[in-house]
Amino acid sequence: MGSRPIVVVNGYKLVKQIYLDDGDDYLNRGDMPPWESFYKGHGLIFTKNIKRWRTLRRFSMPVLRDLGFGKRSTEDHIQEEISRLVAELKETKESVFDPRHCFSRAVCNIIFSIMFGNHHKYEDDDIDTVLSCIHDTLVITSSAWGQMYDMFPGLMRIIPGRHQQINNLLKRFSQFVETRVQINQRTLDPDNPRDYVDVFLIQVEKEKVNQDGEFNMKNLLACTLQIFFAGVDTVNTTLIYSFLILLKYPDVLAKLHNEIDHIIGRHRSPTIQDRNNMPYTEAVINEMQRFTDLAPLGFPRKTIKEVKLKGYTLPKDIDVYPILTSVLKDPSCFKYPTDFNPENFLNEKGELQKNKAFMPLGAGKRSCLGEPLVRMELFLFFVTTLQNFNLKSPVPREELDITPNISGLLNFPKPYKVAFISR
Repeated sequence: MGSRPIVVVNGYKLVKQIYLDDGDDYLNRGDMPPWESFYKGHGLIFTKNIKRWRTLRRFSMPVLRDLGFGKRSTEDHIQEEISRLVAELKETKESVFDPRHCFSRAVCNIIFSIMFGNHHKYEDDDIDTVLSCIHDTLVITSSAWGQMYDMFPGLMRIIPGRHQQINNLLKRFSQFVETRVQINQRTLDPDNPRDYVDVFLIQVEKEKVNQDGEFNMKNLLACTLQIFFAGVDTVNTTLIYSFLILLKYPDVLAKLHNEIDHIIGRHRSPTIQDRNNMPYTEAVINEMQRFTDLAPLGFPRKTIKEVKLKGYTLPKDIDVYPILTSVLKDPSCFKYPTDFNPENFLNEKGELQKNKAFMPLGAGKRSCLGEPLVRMELFLFFVTTLQNFNLKSPVPREELDITPNISGLLNFPKPYKVAFISR
């Protein structure tokens, strides 16, 4: 890739070897110049410091799982946010609009609650700041400019172009987060932590005598930024892409409506337990994640020692790209690898069928630490929206294009408009 050698790994069997079978040999993060120039090794997603990664991940996982929403359950908070979203969609009065605006704000509010203990009105400037920084950064890093930056970082740092905005966007977002952290510091009660930032600040105070420790302001800011990036666009892009696909496949939408009406009805709010009784809906959500292929290249790993892979000797510290799209579209694992078809996750009896190659957010020790939250959000947002609304496109189904608009670090759908028709 540019001037540095990399190893590209394709197909379920070999990618599984990287992620799971020999995962400890590939634990380090590979080179990602557009991000490294800003984070400089801090945080838990892009760091190449294994000790730092282990410490911050062990800290973050239980906090995000158990403390993220304070005294109320995660599901209650998601449902509360979705009820506001449904009200907002009804206010559109079945007019045609770009759905990214509403859904991104709802999803962002959930991460706000985890990180800072509160939510914002959809017209709030704070949400606009966060969303524009996240979306614009990811779009640029996924574009040709971002890919060239990945390949030729030394040259691209001095060449003008859109990639030069990446650092500015991340600085703007970091300044916003720093201001919010300072608010938490001024109002902190060590006996009653409200959110992720509070718990991290308490840990900073406990370990302030440890000069080599990982609990410091640089890592707090980096972790907060990275969790926002991972938590907001993962869910939002999948949802927006999913509604476009349903416009393209109205027969799938009709079957979803039938199952939702039969299991939940029109008046009771969906719960996460409903998943067990809705095999078709679960299969569709899985297929949405598989087909939209959010992170096609996967995030690069780096060998921590000399290793053997399929008869080859890979030296220590070489970048390895486990190509996720080659797993999600592996013909040996899926009946319809290149088509959108929920039958990829259903057996002959119409029952949900697990698939070992279904790893849309990676697998193993360095997989997405928020995956359980992502799965919960996708189900509740998806089902509640379809429980309340039908979808109508202003253009004929044949004209809808479900191929990615941008494909690089992430896949983004082509812009489209839709009307949410009350049921």
